[in-house]
Amino acid sequence: MKQEILDALKNLGGNIDNAKGGSLYEDLLSVTFDTVLYADFHNDFEIWELEKFYNENNDLYSSDKNTFSAKLLDKYFRLTRDGMCQEFWDVKMFTPFKKDTDDYKEWNSIFSDVDLTEIRKITDNTKPDFMFLFESYRFPDSYFICLSDPQPNNPTVFGTDHEEFFREISNRGSLLDFLKNFISKEKFIEIAIEDIEKFYRK
Repeated sequence: MKQEILDALKNLGGNIDNAKGGSLYEDLLSVTFDTVLYADFHNDFEIWELEKFYNENNDLYSSDKNTFSAKLLDKYFRLTRDGMCQEFWDVKMFTPFKKDTDDYKEWNSIFSDVDLTEIRKITDNTKPDFMFLFESYRFPDSYFICLSDPQPNNPTVFGTDHEEFFREISNRGSLLDFLKNFISKEKFIEIAIEDIEKFYRK
C-alpha cells in the first residue's frame, strides 16, 4: 500500500504504528481510529447542529475562540453514533464467495444474481473477496475495496448501500483520492468559524 495512503490516514487521526508494509489486507487491518470522520463528498459540507452548539457557547466564542474550538472538536470528533453525519473507519472482511465462511453461508445464494459489472471493470476476478473500510450515515452507507484489485498499492473504492446492497454499486475512485474527501480537524474548525460568522453571529 502506498505510504501516501498511510500518511493520509494518519493526518485524519488514524494510528498507523502497526502498519508494517505488508499486504494490503494486513496494513488496512492494522490501522485504527479513536475518532469518527467527516467527509465532504459534494462540496456542501454542513456541521450538524452547529447553530445549537454556537448558541450554547456564544459567550465562549466571543471571549476565547481557541477554547471554543477545542470544545467543538471534543463534541464532534469522538467515537459516537449520535447521527451527526459521521463516517466510521470500520475495517472488516466480506467473503460471500469463499466457502466455509459465515459470509458464504449467509450471502452466497443472494450473490448468485448480483450484478458486479462495475467491479469487474476493474478486476477480472468474478468471485472476489471484499474488505469494507468505511461506514456512513449518508448514502451510500458502506465503502469497500476488492482484495484482488490490480492496483493493490492504491485500490479502487466502491460504494453500496444497505437498501440496495451490492445491487447498486458506484465507483468512488482510488483510495488515495477517496481519502481526500475527508475533512481534517483544522478544516472542520475553519468551516465552523466561517459558518458561524456568516449565518449565526448576530
